[in-house]
Amino acid sequence: MRVLVIALLVLLTGCQSALPPLPTWQSPLGLTHADLGRIEDLRTGERLTPRQLVERLTKAPRVLIGEQHDNPDHHALQLWLLRALAAQRQQGSLLLEMLTPDQQTKVDAVRAQLAANKPVADLQRALAWQRGWNWALYEPLVRHALSQPYPLLAANLQRAEVLQVYRRPAPLNGAASTAQRVRQPLLEQIRVSHCGLLPDSQLPAMLAVQQQRDRRMAEALLAAPEPSLLIAGAFHVRRDLGVPLHLVDLNPLADSLVLLLAEVGKPVNAAAADFVWYSAALPEQDHCADLRP
Repeated sequence: MRVLVIALLVLLTGCQSALPPLPTWQSPLGLTHADLGRIEDLRTGERLTPRQLVERLTKAPRVLIGEQHDNPDHHALQLWLLRALAAQRQQGSLLLEMLTPDQQTKVDAVRAQLAANKPVADLQRALAWQRGWNWALYEPLVRHALSQPYPLLAANLQRAEVLQVYRRPAPLNGAASTAQRVRQPLLEQIRVSHCGLLPDSQLPAMLAVQQQRDRRMAEALLAAPEPSLLIAGAFHVRRDLGVPLHLVDLNPLADSLVLLLAEVGKPVNAAAADFVWYSAALPEQDHCADLRP
């Protein structure tokens, strides 16, 4: 009997796929902070190990990961998570806010070229990667995704669509994403992100662009092969403000889980996400300093 129990334990242990090594912290601040590396299930308050987080995310048909765009640790953790999830089950698709529909044919062509063992001399150029997204930060994830059997998909609006929404905002359908408790915080975030210099008359159009981006990401997730994973800015994936609300409006039965990657010292509450993973931090930058009179 004892031999049987030991054999079962060995079998169960062997069923757990090995996880890749965790990346080392690259950002310079918060390295002695008590929350550094802390992973929390915000629904229960439970502290998780990386393996426990992966096991919980594995069960979701859609995973949304929110980043601070310029934090290198967030990019390293995203690549780690993508590899760790794929080690537990087949990945269906990866979607990026950083890609637009007019880039999709280029992405598909590069994937086909790499699958045929033909090298791509200048990957950034071949993808028509947009200068607003720091290629050095996104390159490792993109290179990895392009070599995988699942598709890498655009999840954002292209420039012409953004201009059309800005000039002629169309109303959104659905009660969850259009509630005032959603629109008001988004308007305030737009005001702050533009250093308080944006005329009030432009705020509704900017809000329309923000929400139509979120709606497009939700539509892309619903159309993507499952299990799907979306990487986008933290505000876009917030459960109380962003893409999850649009998923509810489009398909109330579309399950998803939200993980926010956040710097230590920037607490995340349970309304915003299902999970949070705290990373090292970058020095604060006053992006508005040069714009003030």
